[in-house]
Amino acid sequence: MLYDSYFKNPGDVPALLDKIRVYTDRSGPIRLMEICGTHTMAIARSGLRSLLPPSVTLLSGPGCPVCVTPAQVIDCILSLSQQPGILVASYGDLLRVPGSARGDSLLRRRASGGHVLSVYSPMDALEAAAAHPETEIIFLGVGFETTVPGTAACILEAAARGIPNFSVLCLLKQTEPALRALIEADDFAVDGFLCPGHVAAILGANAFSFLPDDYRLPGVVSGFEPADLLYSVLMLAQMLAQGRPALQNEYTRLVQPDGNPAAKSLIEQVFAPAPSDWRGLGHIPASGYAIRPAYARWDAAQKFGLRPGPDVEPPGCRCAQVIRGVLHPSACPLFGRACTPQDPVGPCMVSGEGACAAWYQYGAKAPGPQANIER
Repeated sequence: MLYDSYFKNPGDVPALLDKIRVYTDRSGPIRLMEICGTHTMAIARSGLRSLLPPSVTLLSGPGCPVCVTPAQVIDCILSLSQQPGILVASYGDLLRVPGSARGDSLLRRRASGGHVLSVYSPMDALEAAAAHPETEIIFLGVGFETTVPGTAACILEAAARGIPNFSVLCLLKQTEPALRALIEADDFAVDGFLCPGHVAAILGANAFSFLPDDYRLPGVVSGFEPADLLYSVLMLAQMLAQGRPALQNEYTRLVQPDGNPAAKSLIEQVFAPAPSDWRGLGHIPASGYAIRPAYARWDAAQKFGLRPGPDVEPPGCRCAQVIRGVLHPSACPLFGRACTPQDPVGPCMVSGEGACAAWYQYGAKAPGPQANIER
């Protein structure tokens, strides 16, 4: 079994690194992108970049759901938190994300009297609504396919129990349309992808087959241990050296080819594809989720007529370029100076899955003299 063969034997690491060097000697330098915030943190925490040969560059893509939520949407949420009779419930990461004005966050609004509740799951927000029928509780549904089934189950529970003062502001995103938009952009410069294991656990490894099929780009569905990631890099390096792009599943101990049928059924029952706005990637058709009309009673956007304003980025913030993998975090002029985890300007420095936060916390350095990433 792969887990027993490699992951529990640190002595095998030099041999794996040697194999990567052999393959990149054959292919030339390679640029690989992870599209999962958990991968971003695991790579930084383990020091994987410092182990890999200089011929391998690891880039962080649009894998942090908090980071890709546009500033105008945050502004709309901030306004909600000030309205009488409304309480905004959110995961902790989103509380600190600033809107278009520096320092203006849900955490700051709560300190000045705004109605904000930190929760661990949408069910926590639903139970708060059941306990306080006099208050409209809006849960901020943020995440990729990993969190969509849980949000769907919560809406179904609200419907089954007839809880009228609960609703979801649906900010959920779909991975494939965003990757297609990234690949088709003029500044795209990536040779292969580390695909998110937890998204694939829901959708199945086959959900990423479009990478080799449509774009001749190799992809590896990877787990989250350092050795998972190292072995996944080796698999990508081998495919690139051999000129045989394919989709491979390194995370076989959890991810099945077709995913989790029960979770996919929940998604289909409650949500439909919808256009969505992404920080760094713009407006992408069918890249988000909309709550189906049968559950419109629990759709906060419809219930309260929410319409985000025009997109306005904080001055000097380069999160949009970081999210697309065309700029290393340390190349942003605000990084570590005007923008720190204690006083963030952009969301990439806030989130526990943000590239800038990972680089700041673990002291990652941009490879080579140019931190701006170009072919």
